Amino acid sequence: MPTPARATSHEASALMASPVRRALVEALEKAAAPARRQGGEAAQGRTAAELAEVVGLHVTTVRFHLDQLVDAGVLRSDEQRHEGPGRPRKVYAVVPGMTDPAAAAEPLRLLTSLLVDTVSASMTGAPMDPVEAGRAWAREHVPLAEATPAATPQEWLGRVERVTDSLRVWGYHPQLSRDEDAWTTRVELTDCPFMDLARRDTTVVCGIHAGLIAEAAHRLGAPDAEATLEPFVGPARCLAHIGRPSNGAGRPTTRTPITRTAPTTRTTTTTPTTRTKRTETGDHHG
Repeated sequence: MPTPARATSHEASALMASPVRRALVEALEKAAAPARRQGGEAAQGRTAAELAEVVGLHVTTVRFHLDQLVDAGVLRSDEQRHEGPGRPRKVYAVVPGMTDPAAAAEPLRLLTSLLVDTVSASMTGAPMDPVEAGRAWAREHVPLAEATPAATPQEWLGRVERVTDSLRVWGYHPQLSRDEDAWTTRVELTDCPFMDLARRDTTVVCGIHAGLIAEAAHRLGAPDAEATLEPFVGPARCLAHIGRPSNGAGRPTTRTPITRTAPTTRTTTTTPTTRTKRTETGDHHG
C-alpha cells in the first residue's frame, strides 16, 4: 500500500484524541493482529463500510475520519482488486509505528519540561515571558495548517475543535461550547495536569497556557483568532475564549488577553503582560 508522508508525533496524537478515530485505528489493529502473531504480513485492511459496522456510524462519517488519518500518515489506503466485474475496493490499514504509546506521550513530556524550566527561571529572577514561552513552544510543536479565515460560524467551530484535540493530547479535559455569539467559542478546562506547578507560580503557568492556546489557534487554521484565558473560575476549572478580534471588544479586564494580528510572514509581536485573578476561595489553577 502506498504510504503518505508521516505525521509529526503531535499531529498523530491530536488525531488520536478523537474517540471515533481511536476506535477506527483499534479496529484495524485488531483485524491485523492474527496475521502479525503468526509472523506474516498484516491483513489486507478493511473498507469504510466494514469499519462503519464496527463503530456503529454512518459510512460517510467514517470516511471523513479515515481520510484525516490517511492524510496524517497514521493509516494507509489501497485499492484492492477482486475477481469479476466492479470497481476495486478501497481498504485501510495502520501504518506501523504511528500508534506507539511513547510517541503519543512525547508532546506532554515536552510541555512538562517547558513548564518546569519556566517556573524555575522565574524563581531565580531570570527574565522569561511566560506568554511568549507558551507561544514559542506551540510554534515548534504544533503543525502549521494552511487555511483561510473561516467563512461561517460552523467553519470557525471546526477550527477551534483542532485546538481542543491538541489540548487533550497535552493532558487537559476540554469541553467546547458557544460563547456570547456565534463567532466566539468557550473552552472549559478542568483537572489541569500541572495543578501543583500552578499553585506554586500562577502567573507563569497560566501565562504559558494562555500563549500556548493562542498560538495553537493561529497555527491550526484560525489565523485571525483572539484568545483570552480566564483562570480560577472554580477550584479546578479555567475558561478559554477563542473568537475573532472584531468580537473581542468589551471583555472583562480580569481576563488575560492574548491577541495578535496574523501577518502573512512571521514577525515579532508585542504581547500584553499576563494578568491573572484569584477566586474568593483562593484556589489556583492554570
